[in-house]
Amino acid sequence: MTIADDYATDQQVRWCPGCGDFAVLDQMRKVLASLDRGRENTVFISGIGCAGRFPYYMETYGMHGIHGRAPAIATGLKQVRPDLDVWVITGDGDGLSIGIGHLVHALRRNVDIKILLFNNRVYGLTKGQFSPTSLLGQVTPSTPQGSEIDPINALSLAVAANCSFIARAVDTQAQSLAEVLRRAALHQGSVFVEIYQNCHVYNDGTFDYAKNKKIRADHVIELEHGKPMIFGIDRDKGLRRNGAGVEVATIGADFAENELLHHDERAQTTDLAHMLAGLRHPEMPEVFGVLRDVDRSMKEIKQTDPAEMDLHELLQGSDSWFVD
Repeated sequence: MTIADDYATDQQVRWCPGCGDFAVLDQMRKVLASLDRGRENTVFISGIGCAGRFPYYMETYGMHGIHGRAPAIATGLKQVRPDLDVWVITGDGDGLSIGIGHLVHALRRNVDIKILLFNNRVYGLTKGQFSPTSLLGQVTPSTPQGSEIDPINALSLAVAANCSFIARAVDTQAQSLAEVLRRAALHQGSVFVEIYQNCHVYNDGTFDYAKNKKIRADHVIELEHGKPMIFGIDRDKGLRRNGAGVEVATIGADFAENELLHHDERAQTTDLAHMLAGLRHPEMPEVFGVLRDVDRSMKEIKQTDPAEMDLHELLQGSDSWFVD
C-alpha cells in the first residue's frame, strides 16, 4: 500500500510560494496513493509553462514535452502501452494556444488519456502576458489597454469535442478537487478537467468569487448527478429551463424546488452539458464538479509489429521518388 509521500520526488518544487499548483500536486499524490495503481504504471506528460514542471515532482514515469504537444505525445504512448495510466498536465497558455489542435483531437478521438488544464488566465512563466482565457478588458504587459478578445471557454471546447469525461475544480477546494481527480483516474476514455488555479504574482484574485468562503455560494453550483441545481448562501436560488436555455430564479418566490433543472452527467446528448459549460460569471453562477461522465466506444488503432517492418521499404516505398 502506497502513501502520498511515495509519490514525492527528491526535486525542489520550483513554483512561487503560494502558487495554486502546490495544492493540485498535493491532492494528486494523495489520490494516486489511495487508488494504489502502481507508480510504475503511471506517466505524467506536460508541455511548457509553470504547470510543465509537474512531472518532475511526481515519483512516476514522466516527460516534459514541447509547447502544446503533450496530448500528441500522450496519444502515441497510450497506443503502444495501453496498460499505462497516462496523464497530461497543461495550462491555458500551453493547451489552448499552440496546443489547441492536439488537445481537441485527442478528446474527440476518445483517447484514454487524462488531460488536466491548469487555468490561471495568464501566461505566468513568461511574466504575465494575456492568455487565451484572459478576461475581456484584462490589462497585462501585452494588453496594456485591456484585452479586446473574448476568452476561450475551455469546458465548452471539451463538450464540442464530445469528450466523455468533463469536470471543473478549484485548486484550494481540497475535497471536491480530490473527488474529481479520483473519478478522472477511474474513467475509461477521454478526460478533460479544468482546474482554476490562482497566479498570485500576475493575476491574483481572478477566481475569488469561486474561492472566497463568504461569497462562493452565491456564484457556484456544485454539480451532483440527479440532484437539483441549487445555489446561494441561503440555498434559495436555482436554475430552471427557459426555452432553449436556463435562467436563475428564487425558490419559493418564482417556483418550487421540484421545478428546478436536475443534473444528468450521464446524458449521451450534449445539450445540457453545452448549457452548463456556457454559464459564465458574473452574469450566471458557474458549475463545478463533474459535468459529464459517459461511456463512448474507444476505437482500437491497429498496431504493426516492429519486427515485421522493413525500415528501408518504409522510407523508399511507393510513396517516395528520386529527382535527378
